[in-house]
Amino acid sequence: MHQNTFSLRVGSSAEVTGLTVLLVGADQLGNIPKELEQYGCKEIIHWSGRKAQTRKKSIPANVHMVLLFHDFVSHGLMDIVKEQAKRRRLPIVFSRRGTADLKRAMVKK
Repeated sequence: MHQNTFSLRVGSSAEVTGLTVLLVGADQLGNIPKELEQYGCKEIIHWSGRKAQTRKKSIPANVHMVLLFHDFVSHGLMDIVKEQAKRRRLPIVFSRRGTADLKRAMVKK
């Protein structure tokens, strides 16, 4: 598996449990937490990306994976988060919006 991609299949031997996920983008989470639970995500840290201060944040030490909704964040913030994840060798999943696209992004063939 490439270091910057993350692929899980529910019910397979590759399923991972107990993940802490940093979710960047999206103002309202809606059904996203419920969807992520199916992939073993137990804790979600959410940065909406609306405030300029978000660019100064560091990815918390307990994060196992980054989920970035790129339709909801600036290119600058996206680049900062990508670089931090890369330095820490964290898998990063890019999704446009909502749970339908999230499912496609999380389960790659």
